[in-house]
Amino acid sequence: MKMRMRKKKNGEARIAACEDYLIKSADDIKLAANLPCELEIGCGKGRFICETGKLNPDKKYIAVELMTDALITALELAKSEDIQNVKFINANARDLAQWFKKGDVSVIYLNFSDPWPKAKHAKRRLTFRTFLAIYRDILADGGKICFKTDNRALFDFSIEEFKECGWRLDKITYDLHNSEWNEENVMTEYEKAFSEKGVPINRLEAYPE
Repeated sequence: MKMRMRKKKNGEARIAACEDYLIKSADDIKLAANLPCELEIGCGKGRFICETGKLNPDKKYIAVELMTDALITALELAKSEDIQNVKFINANARDLAQWFKKGDVSVIYLNFSDPWPKAKHAKRRLTFRTFLAIYRDILADGGKICFKTDNRALFDFSIEEFKECGWRLDKITYDLHNSEWNEENVMTEYEKAFSEKGVPINRLEAYPE
């Protein structure tokens, strides 16, 4: 779940000032990134994707964010640090097939997605089977999903959903920061805040088969 943000002032002008970092149509994706790229869905304020971009300057990254106020912060962060290999899309994850084709994405990052805890809202979870079908359709051969959450109920639900939909799971941990995979972990804003409070982080990788 993302932290709530206050409404940004002068939002349109601030987005316009960062337009070089914003992908406005599917036709612009090939120009913005050498495909396949790595994709974060729900990037929030952009810490994870910007840090990951800086650590891997030879790779291309695209981040999707639905909430405009969060997107503004992410755009401004990338611009302020002159990160050239990260671009952003203001869109809903349900519409990814309108932006990407099969093979366009090598890695999908799902970081601390909204858990939608009520059973009647399960279809909104980004690891629900309808979303997994979308991800399968845009991933390149050998591609994968990297999924992190502090919400154990969502994590357990997601494991079962991946299995039911024919995904192979690997590197499953219920305490990422005390695991062998923590060394290469890049934290999101949400992750940093809650891990400092002692909240364990769940993480896995999933491969379509």
